[in-house]
Amino acid sequence: MTASAATAAGYTLAAGPVRADVVTTDTGGLTAGDAKIKVSDGEMPAYFARPTGANNPPVVLVAMEIFGLHEYIKDVTRRLAKLGALAVAPDYYFRKGVDLTKITDIPQLLPIVNSKPDAELLSDLDSTVAWAKSQGGDTGRLGIIGFCRGGRTVWEYAAHSSALKAGVAFYGPPVDPPNPLWPKSPTQLAPEMKAPVLGLYGDADTGIPVATVEALKAALAAANKPAEFKIYPGAPHGFHADYRASYRKDAADDAWNQMQAWFRKYKVLG
Repeated sequence: MTASAATAAGYTLAAGPVRADVVTTDTGGLTAGDAKIKVSDGEMPAYFARPTGANNPPVVLVAMEIFGLHEYIKDVTRRLAKLGALAVAPDYYFRKGVDLTKITDIPQLLPIVNSKPDAELLSDLDSTVAWAKSQGGDTGRLGIIGFCRGGRTVWEYAAHSSALKAGVAFYGPPVDPPNPLWPKSPTQLAPEMKAPVLGLYGDADTGIPVATVEALKAALAAANKPAEFKIYPGAPHGFHADYRASYRKDAADDAWNQMQAWFRKYKVLG
């Protein structure tokens, strides 16, 4: 897919060329679209999808990568709705006043997304849960899924929310770079985890050494917190991102199945 076609299709520029055979999920049987979520200082854009006519569907938050609320994240949201959930992906970087999907390189993106305080992020997610409840979602069956930076968000939210039933973190960094707006990394938060998290990682991830994943696993075990990890041999960072060259179908398919089993185990999905 050419850069112009990728942009027209709603993908992000900074992640590079988009694969021609990207996964697409239709809206058949779904109600999907844009929403506005009331937050402390305004209205946050979001994308949601849910089974049409379903009463009291479980709620799954979708925590995006650094690239903004683009088509891959929306497609994941629809995939979750096909599993029976009210899935919602909040655009929690909206206050920056720029469309992250239109930025062409990662060095431009990082100062924007790294200026997001964890306290604000967690509040935005709480507001998203409240919105889902107002839409008839069953927040007694609340899950969260996230990718890359969104995978970190899963760990952070699992340490924050007593309402969360389970989380699934796709290659979320266990250790943060120094940032005063991020008080504790996922590993530091291990003793505070309030919900079980499944961590899905690739052993060829050049940004997340396996040793840091093992250290997070050990910290959770030492704190007697329920968590499981699966590390995929040969899989790079972004192995689930089917629009990028990093995609590895076997690992991505297995990870999606692992996610479903995890959410069923903890009664998020039926």
